[in-house]
Amino acid sequence: MAETFRAVTLDADKCKGCINCMRKCPVQAIRVRNGKASIDYDKCISCGNCIRSCPNRAISARYDSYDILNGYSYRVALLPSCMYGQFPHIYDAKLILNSLKNIGFDHVFEVARASDILSLLKRELFIMKDYKEAPVISNVCPACVELICSRYHSLADNLLDFLPPLGVAAKLAREEARGKSGLPDGDIGVFYLSPCPAKVQQIKSGYYSNIKELSGVLSIGETCKKLNLVDVADVRTDDDIKASNMGIAWSTCGGEASNIPNTKQLAVDGIESVVGVLKELEDGKLKDIDFVEMRACQAGCVGGVLNITNTFVAKSKIHTLRKTVLLNKNNVTDKVDKPQEFYKNNWKWETKDVFKLDGNVLKAMEKMSKIETILKALPGLDCGVCGSPTCRTFAEDIVNGTAGDSKCVGRINESFRAGKNARL
Repeated sequence: MAETFRAVTLDADKCKGCINCMRKCPVQAIRVRNGKASIDYDKCISCGNCIRSCPNRAISARYDSYDILNGYSYRVALLPSCMYGQFPHIYDAKLILNSLKNIGFDHVFEVARASDILSLLKRELFIMKDYKEAPVISNVCPACVELICSRYHSLADNLLDFLPPLGVAAKLAREEARGKSGLPDGDIGVFYLSPCPAKVQQIKSGYYSNIKELSGVLSIGETCKKLNLVDVADVRTDDDIKASNMGIAWSTCGGEASNIPNTKQLAVDGIESVVGVLKELEDGKLKDIDFVEMRACQAGCVGGVLNITNTFVAKSKIHTLRKTVLLNKNNVTDKVDKPQEFYKNNWKWETKDVFKLDGNVLKAMEKMSKIETILKALPGLDCGVCGSPTCRTFAEDIVNGTAGDSKCVGRINESFRAGKNARL
């Protein structure tokens, strides 16, 4: 049986058991036992928070090596617009786009072109009110989608049923490459330059298995390092930017929502803030909102952990780029000239019961009762020293038999002062 791909990996030899990653994980998927962290991949949403927080670089992201390009005669790069923000001192976007041809690509397709098309489609969607549930939730960020499907099941039907820009771009890029190269699909490689492990996981886990247009996924960070070695004088700026301001805006939080006029919108970035909004949506507190844009990374895709430039510097660069170099790119050059089925996903959002205590309702209730009893005996400090993120998760781990030899330090200290032996 093939190994399940994991975009976020942990090197136990580098791990010092410092619990930084455990405390930063928004879905409490990390535990520290016997001085080493471990990830529950059934709960992990590949947001990359643990990668950012690990001081020992024990946690990293996986993606394809550039060697994968050698297996194809014609190579296409799917360029996300957040990559323009990775070069603070280069204001010619054409230079960045065309430089990719100097490191092994034959053609570059801007993902923002797909964002342009989707912006037009969504405008029509809201004019016709052709959606199942309100508010409609963006499906662009795979970490947020995974979070909804694993923890906020009631909101799964609110997810937009168009393909995200990456999916549309992959289909259009391969179609364009066939026309330019005259080669069969097997000789054409289409590669996405990813700013985050969530999109790597999305692609590698078969999320786009129904499309088959993507051949691999590379890191923006590694790509930028290669581009920094390219002599600008050797770059031929033959290709112009085809995406409009509207599509490029999607790389920063709020850009997607701002392109849907006459709607009540909400744009939220940062996974902790996303969790807060999802809770309010689930409780029915935001019923007057038409569209919700969610990005797990701060400031949007420019804040992805695989990027190399400071998030806010990159965000500023994108805004400057849109106001100056791309001032004349206000019109969408790509047309919505295909049936809507081309742009829509053909799968149903699948929810996962990874946070259930037990599949049997009676057993789950029994476990919950035990958890509440244990919780009353714990100090409620949520210090994490036991190796679980909170006192509640520690109680759950005890009941589920996964706590191992972990002990509650708070209880031990209390018992020591009282001259008793602690059991927890």
